Amino acid sequence: MSVLRLKLPTDPRWVNIVEKNIEEILTDHAWCEQKAATNAITIITNNSEYQDLVKDLLALAKEEIDHFEQVHNIIIKRGLKLGRERKDDYVNELYLYMKKSSDGSRVSSLVERLLFSAMIEARSCERFKVLSENINDEELSVFYRDLMESEAGHYTTFITYARKYGVGIDVEKRWREWLEFEESVIANYGKNETIHG
Repeated sequence: MSVLRLKLPTDPRWVNIVEKNIEEILTDHAWCEQKAATNAITIITNNSEYQDLVKDLLALAKEEIDHFEQVHNIIIKRGLKLGRERKDDYVNELYLYMKKSSDGSRVSSLVERLLFSAMIEARSCERFKVLSENINDEELSVFYRDLMESEAGHYTTFITYARKYGVGIDVEKRWREWLEFEESVIANYGKNETIHG
Protein backbone atom coordinates (compact mmCIF):
# COMPACT_ATOMS: atom_id res chain seq x y z
CA MET A 1 0.00 0.00 0.00
CA SER A 2 3.04 2.27 -0.44
CA VAL A 3 1.21 4.02 -3.28
CA LEU A 4 -1.12 5.51 -0.63
CA ARG A 5 1.88 6.84 1.31
CA LEU A 6 0.20 6.21 4.67
CA LYS A 7 2.73 6.49 7.48
CA LEU A 8 1.22 4.08 10.00
CA PRO A 9 -0.14 0.68 8.92
CA THR A 10 -3.11 -0.94 10.64
CA ASP A 11 -2.20 -3.72 13.06
CA PRO A 12 -3.74 -6.92 11.59
CA ARG A 13 -4.94 -7.83 15.12
CA TRP A 14 -7.64 -5.17 14.59
CA VAL A 15 -9.41 -7.84 12.49
CA ASN A 16 -9.73 -10.04 15.62
CA ILE A 17 -11.80 -7.24 17.20
CA VAL A 18 -13.89 -6.88 14.04
CA GLU A 19 -14.68 -10.61 13.87
CA LYS A 20 -16.27 -10.54 17.31
CA ASN A 21 -19.02 -8.22 16.04
CA ILE A 22 -19.65 -8.55 12.29
CA GLU A 23 -23.02 -6.79 12.58
CA GLU A 24 -21.30 -3.69 13.99
CA ILE A 25 -18.56 -3.51 11.33
CA LEU A 26 -21.13 -3.98 8.54
CA THR A 27 -23.41 -1.28 9.95
CA ASP A 28 -20.50 1.13 10.35
CA HIS A 29 -19.25 0.32 6.86
CA ALA A 30 -22.66 0.90 5.30
CA TRP A 31 -22.86 4.37 6.82
CA CYS A 32 -19.29 5.15 5.71
CA GLU A 33 -20.39 4.48 2.13
CA GLN A 34 -23.46 6.68 2.51
CA LYS A 35 -21.38 9.53 3.94
CA ALA A 36 -18.85 9.16 1.11
CA ALA A 37 -21.65 9.61 -1.43
CA THR A 38 -22.93 12.67 0.45
CA ASN A 39 -19.42 14.14 0.57
CA ALA A 40 -19.04 13.77 -3.22
CA ILE A 41 -22.38 15.51 -3.77
CA THR A 42 -21.31 18.34 -1.44
CA ILE A 43 -18.13 18.88 -3.47
CA ILE A 44 -20.22 18.99 -6.67
CA THR A 45 -22.66 21.47 -5.12
CA ASN A 46 -19.88 23.84 -4.09
CA ASN A 47 -17.80 23.52 -7.29
CA SER A 48 -20.32 23.08 -10.08
CA GLU A 49 -18.31 25.17 -12.55
CA TYR A 50 -15.79 22.33 -13.02
CA GLN A 51 -17.54 20.13 -15.55
CA ASP A 52 -15.03 17.25 -15.42
CA LEU A 53 -15.06 17.20 -11.62
CA VAL A 54 -18.88 17.15 -11.59
CA LYS A 55 -18.94 14.25 -14.06
CA ASP A 56 -16.38 12.15 -12.21
CA LEU A 57 -17.77 12.82 -8.74
CA LEU A 58 -21.29 11.97 -9.90
CA ALA A 59 -19.96 8.59 -11.00
CA LEU A 60 -18.12 8.25 -7.68
CA ALA A 61 -21.25 9.12 -5.67
CA LYS A 62 -23.25 6.50 -7.57
CA GLU A 63 -20.56 3.92 -6.85
CA GLU A 64 -20.58 4.75 -3.14
CA ILE A 65 -24.36 4.34 -2.99
CA ASP A 66 -23.97 1.03 -4.84
CA HIS A 67 -21.48 -0.03 -2.15
CA PHE A 68 -23.97 0.99 0.53
CA GLU A 69 -26.53 -1.26 -1.15
CA GLN A 70 -24.05 -4.14 -1.37
CA VAL A 71 -23.24 -3.91 2.34
CA HIS A 72 -26.93 -3.64 3.17
CA ASN A 73 -27.65 -6.75 1.09
CA ILE A 74 -25.00 -8.70 3.02
CA ILE A 75 -26.59 -7.53 6.29
CA ILE A 76 -30.03 -8.71 5.15
CA LYS A 77 -28.71 -12.02 3.78
CA ARG A 78 -27.12 -12.80 7.13
CA GLY A 79 -30.26 -12.03 9.09
CA LEU A 80 -28.64 -9.00 10.71
CA LYS A 81 -29.97 -5.45 10.99
CA LEU A 82 -28.60 -2.15 9.74
CA GLY A 83 -28.17 -0.17 12.92
CA ARG A 84 -28.45 3.57 13.33
CA GLU A 85 -25.84 5.85 11.79
CA ARG A 86 -22.58 5.83 13.73
CA LYS A 87 -20.43 8.79 14.70
CA ASP A 88 -16.97 8.54 13.10
CA ASP A 89 -14.47 10.19 15.45
CA TYR A 90 -11.57 9.60 13.05
CA VAL A 91 -13.34 11.40 10.19
CA ASN A 92 -14.45 14.18 12.54
CA GLU A 93 -10.82 14.84 13.53
CA LEU A 94 -9.84 15.04 9.86
CA TYR A 95 -12.82 17.34 9.20
CA LEU A 96 -11.73 19.79 11.90
CA TYR A 97 -8.21 19.80 10.48
CA MET A 98 -9.63 20.52 7.00
CA LYS A 99 -11.67 23.47 8.29
CA LYS A 100 -8.70 24.86 10.18
CA SER A 101 -6.35 24.44 7.20
CA SER A 102 -8.37 26.36 4.61
CA ASP A 103 -7.51 30.03 4.18
CA GLY A 104 -11.14 30.75 3.30
CA SER A 105 -10.60 31.13 -0.45
CA ARG A 106 -12.60 28.96 -2.86
CA VAL A 107 -9.44 27.33 -4.21
CA SER A 108 -8.08 26.52 -0.76
CA SER A 109 -11.47 25.20 0.40
CA LEU A 110 -11.70 22.93 -2.65
CA VAL A 111 -8.15 21.60 -2.27
CA GLU A 112 -8.59 20.92 1.45
CA ARG A 113 -11.92 19.16 0.83
CA LEU A 114 -10.36 17.01 -1.88
CA LEU A 115 -7.36 16.10 0.31
CA PHE A 116 -9.70 15.34 3.23
CA SER A 117 -11.64 13.03 0.90
CA ALA A 118 -8.46 11.43 -0.48
CA MET A 119 -7.22 10.79 3.06
CA ILE A 120 -10.40 8.96 4.08
CA GLU A 121 -10.36 6.88 0.89
CA ALA A 122 -6.68 6.01 1.38
CA ARG A 123 -7.22 4.80 4.95
CA SER A 124 -10.43 2.95 4.01
CA CYS A 125 -8.55 1.26 1.18
CA GLU A 126 -5.81 0.20 3.58
CA ARG A 127 -8.33 -1.08 6.12
CA PHE A 128 -10.18 -3.07 3.43
CA LYS A 129 -6.86 -4.66 2.41
CA VAL A 130 -6.16 -5.67 6.01
CA LEU A 131 -9.69 -7.11 6.28
CA SER A 132 -9.47 -8.99 2.99
CA GLU A 133 -6.15 -10.59 3.97
CA ASN A 134 -6.93 -11.47 7.58
CA ILE A 135 -10.65 -12.09 8.06
CA ASN A 136 -11.70 -15.75 8.34
CA ASP A 137 -15.00 -15.11 6.57
CA GLU A 138 -14.47 -16.07 2.91
CA GLU A 139 -17.37 -14.00 1.56
CA LEU A 140 -16.20 -10.87 3.36
CA SER A 141 -12.58 -11.48 2.37
CA VAL A 142 -13.53 -11.41 -1.34
CA PHE A 143 -15.94 -8.51 -0.81
CA TYR A 144 -13.31 -6.32 0.85
CA ARG A 145 -10.71 -7.21 -1.75
CA ASP A 146 -13.05 -5.91 -4.49
CA LEU A 147 -13.88 -2.75 -2.54
CA MET A 148 -10.21 -2.08 -1.82
CA GLU A 149 -9.56 -1.64 -5.55
CA SER A 150 -12.52 0.73 -5.86
CA GLU A 151 -11.38 2.87 -2.92
CA ALA A 152 -7.91 3.16 -4.45
CA GLY A 153 -9.55 4.58 -7.57
CA HIS A 154 -11.49 7.12 -5.51
CA TYR A 155 -8.32 8.20 -3.72
CA THR A 156 -6.67 8.81 -7.10
CA THR A 157 -9.66 10.84 -8.33
CA PHE A 158 -9.56 13.21 -5.37
CA ILE A 159 -5.77 13.68 -5.46
CA THR A 160 -5.85 14.29 -9.23
CA TYR A 161 -8.46 17.06 -8.94
CA ALA A 162 -6.63 18.69 -6.02
CA ARG A 163 -3.53 18.91 -8.25
CA LYS A 164 -5.53 20.10 -11.25
CA TYR A 165 -7.50 22.88 -9.57
CA GLY A 166 -5.16 23.83 -6.74
CA VAL A 167 -3.78 26.81 -8.63
CA GLY A 168 -1.28 28.70 -6.50
CA ILE A 169 -1.23 26.00 -3.80
CA ASP A 170 1.64 23.57 -3.22
CA VAL A 171 -0.65 20.53 -3.22
CA GLU A 172 2.23 18.06 -2.73
CA LYS A 173 3.36 19.94 0.38
CA ARG A 174 -0.21 20.01 1.70
CA TRP A 175 -0.60 16.27 1.05
CA ARG A 176 2.58 15.54 3.02
CA GLU A 177 1.17 17.62 5.87
CA TRP A 178 -2.11 15.73 5.68
CA LEU A 179 -0.22 12.41 5.84
CA GLU A 180 1.69 13.56 8.92
CA PHE A 181 -1.48 14.75 10.63
CA GLU A 182 -3.30 11.51 9.80
CA GLU A 183 -0.45 9.49 11.31
CA SER A 184 -0.94 11.30 14.63
CA VAL A 185 -4.72 10.70 14.48
CA ILE A 186 -4.81 7.03 13.42
CA ALA A 187 -2.35 6.12 16.18
CA ASN A 188 -5.29 6.46 18.60
CA TYR A 189 -7.53 4.08 16.64
CA GLY A 190 -7.64 0.40 15.73
CA LYS A 191 -9.37 -0.77 18.90
CA ASN A 192 -13.02 -0.90 17.77
CA GLU A 193 -15.14 -2.90 15.34
CA THR A 194 -15.58 0.02 12.98
CA ILE A 195 -13.89 0.81 9.65
CA HIS A 196 -11.79 3.62 11.10
CA GLY A 197 -12.11 2.70 14.78
